[in-house]
Amino acid sequence: MPVVPAYGDPPPPVAIQAAADALAGGDIVGMPTDTIYGLAADPFHTGASDRLFRVKGRPRAVELPVLVADADQAMDLCASVPPSAVRLMERYWPGPLTLVLPRRPGLAADLGEEDATIGIRCPAHPVPLAVCRAVGPIATTSANRHGEPPLTTAGDLVAHMGGEVAIVLDAGRCAGLPSTVVDCTGDAPRILREGRVPGPEVVTVASGGT
Repeated sequence: MPVVPAYGDPPPPVAIQAAADALAGGDIVGMPTDTIYGLAADPFHTGASDRLFRVKGRPRAVELPVLVADADQAMDLCASVPPSAVRLMERYWPGPLTLVLPRRPGLAADLGEEDATIGIRCPAHPVPLAVCRAVGPIATTSANRHGEPPLTTAGDLVAHMGGEVAIVLDAGRCAGLPSTVVDCTGDAPRILREGRVPGPEVVTVASGGT
């Protein structure tokens, strides 16, 4: 299982191509993000998300979020995007904010049992952004077994899960608070998980304040 250096902005093309090839084959890729290391799969590839759920030990009832390269990729996944969510995208993306939005009917992405909503984030890290530009939106989850502490280095990921991932992109240590998760499907945004972006600030920005 190769570990490929992925330092720099932009990261080395050979690293992004290696990840893109693995994802295209339905394999699992370990990669850094702006919060912690993650495991990624192509949710449009038959069986890839099943493999990700199995490697993670994550119940399919706990839906996988999606990383995107930009707001345009996000819009393609959604049935509708309310103005409050657009304001949050404009303020915090790329960054540690996950938006739960109405999922586009008929979207052929396997993210778990839920098909009415989709959690989307545009991360502030050159590696996942480059991968998403190369292959499109990717399903992701933190690099750890379900319920265990997250892994913060490529070495830790290899030591704990190396036999179950095709490739790991190494960009150094990734450690920090997880993303804040906001439900934007109702009349007003609702904080589902407090993370790096403070909840009260999110509510203010979503409502059009500063």
